[in-house]
Amino acid sequence: MVNTVLNTMTAEAMAEYSDKLEAGKSPRDITTELLKTHWKAVFNGNGYAEDWPDKAVERGIWRIDSGVDAYKEMVSPKNVALFEKMKVMNKEELEARTSVNYAQYVGQVEMEALCMVDMLNQQVIPAVKSANQDTGALNGVVSALKDALKGVHAEADPYAQASLARKLRLETMVQQREIVDGAEALCPSHLWPMATYKDLLFLDSQQDGHGQTPGLLGVLKKD
Repeated sequence: MVNTVLNTMTAEAMAEYSDKLEAGKSPRDITTELLKTHWKAVFNGNGYAEDWPDKAVERGIWRIDSGVDAYKEMVSPKNVALFEKMKVMNKEELEARTSVNYAQYVGQVEMEALCMVDMLNQQVIPAVKSANQDTGALNGVVSALKDALKGVHAEADPYAQASLARKLRLETMVQQREIVDGAEALCPSHLWPMATYKDLLFLDSQQDGHGQTPGLLGVLKKD
């Protein structure tokens, strides 16, 4: 979909350029006019710098940080007009694609959250229990994730539902992950069911003569 949007925008710009060229304007005059109009979008610095998005806003460039909000803009009047003008999609087709994008996003977040719940219930909590440590906080993490998922499922509006899923992924799951990290820091490494950073960083030094890594990722772990 990203390429479709970019290609449609480019096609419109080239069509406008062509119309001016055929009307008798010189390529130099057309290009000069375009540069003056859109110079704010020309940036030769570090596009990955943390402060660049803020600088872009200061230049007057529109900024959308949320993919969910970007999906919503697909059916804004100006974008519907663009796609219909270039005969790419009509309003109904754009609405259908927007709905599919919302549903796909919600589904992805749901799978991630449920995977996190399974990892907690099947691996992390049993490991912490075997270390004779309190699992109350971890049980709370599971409850928080399940409650957030219930909230997502209860929302009928597709945009609002996707927005809740975004909050679950970027806020709730991140916050709950900190609790899990705290449990990992206290749990003995030989009981922790997943590879630690030490395991990953020094993988080659832990392999046996057959190229296998006993204990890593639980694949070869034995009770």
